[in-house]
Amino acid sequence: MARFGRVLALIVLLGCAVRVGYVLVVVGDEPLQGDQIFYTGTANRLAQGHGFVYPYDEARNELRVGTIPAADHPPLTVLVLAPVAWLLDHVPGADVDTRRGNNHAFAFRLTFAVLGSVTVLLVGLLGREVAGDRVGLIAAGIAALYPNLWVNDGLVMAETLTLIFTALILLLVYRYRRAPTAPMAIAIGVACGLAALTRSEMILFAPCVALPVLLASPVRTGRERVGRVGVASLALVVVVAPWVTFNLTRFEEPTFLSTNDGQTLLGANCPDAYSGAAVGMWLLDCLQALPGDQSQVSSESRRLAVEFMRENRDRLPAVVAIRVARLWNVYAADRMVSYNAGEGRLPWISRVGLWSFYPLALLAVAGVYALRRAWSKLWPLLTVVVLVSVVAAVTYGQMRLRVPAEVSVVVLAAVAIDAIARKLSSSIGRPTGPGHYAEAARSREGAATGVGS
Repeated sequence: MARFGRVLALIVLLGCAVRVGYVLVVVGDEPLQGDQIFYTGTANRLAQGHGFVYPYDEARNELRVGTIPAADHPPLTVLVLAPVAWLLDHVPGADVDTRRGNNHAFAFRLTFAVLGSVTVLLVGLLGREVAGDRVGLIAAGIAALYPNLWVNDGLVMAETLTLIFTALILLLVYRYRRAPTAPMAIAIGVACGLAALTRSEMILFAPCVALPVLLASPVRTGRERVGRVGVASLALVVVVAPWVTFNLTRFEEPTFLSTNDGQTLLGANCPDAYSGAAVGMWLLDCLQALPGDQSQVSSESRRLAVEFMRENRDRLPAVVAIRVARLWNVYAADRMVSYNAGEGRLPWISRVGLWSFYPLALLAVAGVYALRRAWSKLWPLLTVVVLVSVVAAVTYGQMRLRVPAEVSVVVLAAVAIDAIARKLSSSIGRPTGPGHYAEAARSREGAATGVGS
């Protein structure tokens, strides 16, 4: 354990150095693009006391303080960045230009670069839970160096926190299986709530990942099992309730986590998104100028998107398949490089991430094979893969939506590398196939429950 902790700490430091170096040397003061403009501007406006409003004046098309209530995205990314903005605003001599939306962008990027090392730590601990110390260290090493992880930490977007909470939820559910305590159930609920406040679709982790573990936990009575589900659910509600209540009081239409669903659907369901080079993607040009506040615009956009889907139902199955294929870079992958550039990812970084994904994905498939007899260890990782595929099928196919599944890919690839190493090592006499991981799973769970010791 002590050796594992020391090596993991060094790997985390390496991951932090890679991310900070990327921001310092490569990203620097690159212009903000896409959702980065919203997150950066809103964080600065919140720090200045304006609340959650549009960070710009739409009438003048300038990045100024707006007055219109905004919930384009859930609030946690902005809440993490706002204290950084507040501190910088109060540092003597800090460069503050309230007319622009990219205040403190470099500091925000450095903040996320440091936070990205938390993902490395959690992935290492998750790998250890799945298949032992060596897999944990291999997984952490991959997470430290894998471009599709650290590239997100150079952007002012929600992906850094999404990776953290994906790894955290998975880690907690694995630990809950070993030690099904009420505090651990509460922790799962809190983590799911924070994940939902990061990206709306992350709320699916509660029913699809957390709930099955809570219901199947080896507690003494059915009442106790239901009680654990109850405290986890209550914890989730307590976390998200303030934001949901806030939204319900400031918009015309009922609004819960964000107002982004309508425009997401409309941007992915229009003629250009159903045929041609951009099929299966999301297009800004598909959006329409609609009257009303954000909630009303979202509601009307959703109606228009559903209407378009009904009128083009014969084309919809092919579009859905292409969305999922784009998500996993098996359809027109080269197009994703230019699409990523529109969100602030440098083209050469996108290419490195694209080509590094393929061997890692193949290793992940091998990892699934290695764990096939340890289903209790395998299914949570696969569930995340299914979830992101479903989200892409419903919305659009883009690498950014794959971020939660990258955690599963990294851990499964680490399992495969460990299995291959065991196969090649003549000095280890224990089984090297799936039986080894099934035995390790039983041993680890037994150690927690006192069974088999």
